[in-house]
Amino acid sequence: MISINQIKQLREASGVSITECQKALTEAKGDAEKAKEILKKRGKEVAQKKAERKASQGIIDSYIHPNKKVGVLLELNCETDFVAKSKDFQQLAHELCLQIAAMGGEETPLLEQLWIKDESKTIKDLIEEAIAKLGENIIIKSFIRYIL
Repeated sequence: MISINQIKQLREASGVSITECQKALTEAKGDAEKAKEILKKRGKEVAQKKAERKASQGIIDSYIHPNKKVGVLLELNCETDFVAKSKDFQQLAHELCLQIAAMGGEETPLLEQLWIKDESKTIKDLIEEAIAKLGENIIIKSFIRYIL
């Protein structure tokens, strides 16, 4: 039997809906780590399905490093203005700006880079998780990194 606390913990850890958390825990027979892997796999599947959808809304975000020597300008697109205004989407844009500022000099393409805050994930994984959570296609339209 899956407890409410297990569902709540998985929801807090993943940001996925309560129903999806309950399904994943049931499938994993109560094993939280296995449930997280199930959710991650489903998230990738959702992202692949949504990749064909047009992402014509979004935001422009920026980051200036405290030393005033590095700056980033990012255009991140999604499908609707509703999602573009959401806290989760705006947080994703900020995380991407930080990544670009921190890792900009490397030869590795941005989507293949390890996320600076959790090296068990790539930037592509981070975006796929956001797609699964927000239910819309998300693409990095463009970015530029300035450095003195």
